[in-house]
Amino acid sequence: MAGERLKLSEKLSYGFGDMGFSLPYNMASGFLLLYYINVVKLPAAAVGMIFLVARLLDAVIDLGVGIAVDRTRSRWGRTRPYFLFTAVPYALCSIAVFAVPESWSQGAQLVYAFLTFKALGILMSLGAIPYTALMPMITTDQGERLKLGGWRSVGTSISVVLGTAAVQPILGAYGGEEHPGGYRTAATIFAVIGLAAILALYRNCRERVVDEAPSRFAILPEVGKMIRNRAWIVAFLSCLIYFVRFGGMMSVTAYFAIDVLRSPWMIGVMLPAVAGMLLLSAFFAPPILRRTGIRKGCVTVLTLAAGLFALLPFTEANLPLFLALYIAACLANSITITAAFTMIAETVDYHEWLYATRKEGLLSAGISLATKVGMALGTAGVAFVLAAANYAPEAVSDLARESIRWTYYGGVIALLLIQVGIVLFWPMDGKHEQIRSDILARGAQ
Repeated sequence: MAGERLKLSEKLSYGFGDMGFSLPYNMASGFLLLYYINVVKLPAAAVGMIFLVARLLDAVIDLGVGIAVDRTRSRWGRTRPYFLFTAVPYALCSIAVFAVPESWSQGAQLVYAFLTFKALGILMSLGAIPYTALMPMITTDQGERLKLGGWRSVGTSISVVLGTAAVQPILGAYGGEEHPGGYRTAATIFAVIGLAAILALYRNCRERVVDEAPSRFAILPEVGKMIRNRAWIVAFLSCLIYFVRFGGMMSVTAYFAIDVLRSPWMIGVMLPAVAGMLLLSAFFAPPILRRTGIRKGCVTVLTLAAGLFALLPFTEANLPLFLALYIAACLANSITITAAFTMIAETVDYHEWLYATRKEGLLSAGISLATKVGMALGTAGVAFVLAAANYAPEAVSDLARESIRWTYYGGVIALLLIQVGIVLFWPMDGKHEQIRSDILARGAQ
């Protein structure tokens, strides 16, 4: 049963489940910094601390959610009740973050911003960690997992397109990026779409692979096993660096387009290009990765993306060429996200091979932590750069422009090369079938 072919409806529901969780979160990633600083007029340094502290607190929260998933036994399964009971609160909270009361004092606004952003992160954990844990429960077949990873990339890409390109026209209808009404309207629309996607995930996806380990277990020994799992370490670090880069790019692109390229219309092209390439790569990444293996395939495309980004500063005066190189770099990099989704599922097999227990929730919690801390570090890093350069929206200095420019180029290239070094240590290429055979043989004994 665990290796059977999956129905298209289940693959679609699984893939668009990512959209359900990511769509509100991607809007927050792309526009919350702009909303806080340019609309609510909060200090950039304080905003950076909000993002950073809120996400660092997730270290405890995410591990707690992962352990709860591993201990959950219910008539709905181990992961599905989390989708059912967090869908509505998550939708409401995603609207609340863009509804900072305008009449409050700045101190009260900062408290409100921290509490609502922190609540969004907690609810994201309660849904996204079980969602990540679900894939290795659906099937043990690597080919089916690559397809699920591809459909998840489709859901991710659509969420980025809607969470970026679709926001601009809505803001324009309300008078531009300086008016709060457009943000609240966009957040409400995305909350409704996300709610529908999460409920479809709950309805159509099934858990087939069962961990026979007891629901109660000592936590510290299991955490120790997790950090000795080489496959998990590589997946964790790779996702961390990927999302530091992704969070930074999502936050800085608006400033880069407006203040460096002096072409605000590029926001509606550059951010959706990331998602468009994710969508395209979702269809050809699985066959490429089956042929090359995850290690070789990822190293090749990450190195290519770094080379293309290194050419971008020389093409700013030629925007069509700039966009061509940028889109090619995004396409190359997008292949790695399908690989990452598959790597996360395969860390569970590697863990079971080493320790005879799966612990999908705990392993997924660690990856979720990498995702959110990475996004926070990327976003906070941009906020700190703006603060250090004394960025003022009404009078942008040459120092601020140059800080934005070289953060954009240099930061991305450095992170791409760091990720190359991490992926080189991936241990499972060519070993998946042997690992599954060993696990089955151990079960038979």
